[in-house]
Amino acid sequence: MEIKFSKGHGTGNDFVLVDDFDNTLNLTEQQISLICNRNFGVGADGIIFVVRTEHSEMVSLLDEEPGCEWFMDYRNADGSKAEMCGNGIRVFTRYLIENNLASIPAGGTLPVATRDGVKDLTAAATGFAVDLGLFRISDTSLEVQAKGLDVQRPALEVNLGNPHAVVALSSTEELEKLELSRKPQQSQPRPEGLNYEFVVPEDPLITEGVGKIQMRVFERGVGETMSCGTGVAAAALAVRHWSGLGQNHWQVGVPGGELGVRVFASEEGERVGLSGPAEIVFSGTIEV
Repeated sequence: MEIKFSKGHGTGNDFVLVDDFDNTLNLTEQQISLICNRNFGVGADGIIFVVRTEHSEMVSLLDEEPGCEWFMDYRNADGSKAEMCGNGIRVFTRYLIENNLASIPAGGTLPVATRDGVKDLTAAATGFAVDLGLFRISDTSLEVQAKGLDVQRPALEVNLGNPHAVVALSSTEELEKLELSRKPQQSQPRPEGLNYEFVVPEDPLITEGVGKIQMRVFERGVGETMSCGTGVAAAALAVRHWSGLGQNHWQVGVPGGELGVRVFASEEGERVGLSGPAEIVFSGTIEV
C-alpha cells in the first residue's frame, strides 16, 4: 500500500502527517512504527492522521463545538495512541492552513478536536498558540532515576491531559550529562506511562518579566525528543509551583529551540497556553 504523507516539525519535534479524512486507513501499530523509524521509514517522533471529526472516535465533541471540523489523531512512534501533543497540534494547524482545509480568521480561533477535548489555536508572532486548557499538579512524593544522575530525584507530577513527571536539576552540566537513550525509572507504578522532563532554572529565574528555564525530555512511547509541547508547559508549571512566585510568562529552551508558555485565569480555573513555530518541510509517498 502506497501512502502519501507530509513531514513537519515544531522546534525539532517531528511528525508524519497523513490524510485519512474518513478514518478508514486503519494502520497497525507495527506499520506506524515502521513509518516513524529513522532508519527504515520516513523518521518521526509520531504520526498524525488528519481525520474529519464526524468520522472520528471523538465525534461527540461536535456537540460541544460544532465548528470543530478536524480531529488530530496522534500516535506515538511506537504506534500507541496519545491524548494530546502541543507541538503536533501546531504542526497539524500549519498543515490544515497550507492545504486550504481550514483557516484562522483575523482575531479568531481554530478549534481542533483531540483525545483531550477541543483545543483552540490562534495565530502568533512565532507561529501558532494553543490553549492547552486546565492542568493538575500533584505532589505524590514520586522519585525518578535516570542514567547520569547519582541518586533518585524528586519529581512533581503535572497532568495536561497526558501525564508528566518534572525533575529539577542543579546545573546545565548535570542536564547535559543525562543519558536518555533508556527510559527513566520511577519509584511508584504508573500503568499509563509518563513523560519525563528534566529542567534547570536560569539564574536569575526571571528576566524582564519572563521566567526562563532549560529542559530535556523523554517522551512516553518515543524516547528522547528535541522538544515536547505539553512537556514544556508542564516544566514551566512545575518551576512556577516550586518558586511560589506566580510567574505567568515563561520562555523554555529545548534542544530544538524555544517555546513560550503563558498561564492565565478563566472561570473554571487557571489554564496554560503554548506558543511557538510549526513548519511543513516536505511531502512524499511511502510503501507500507
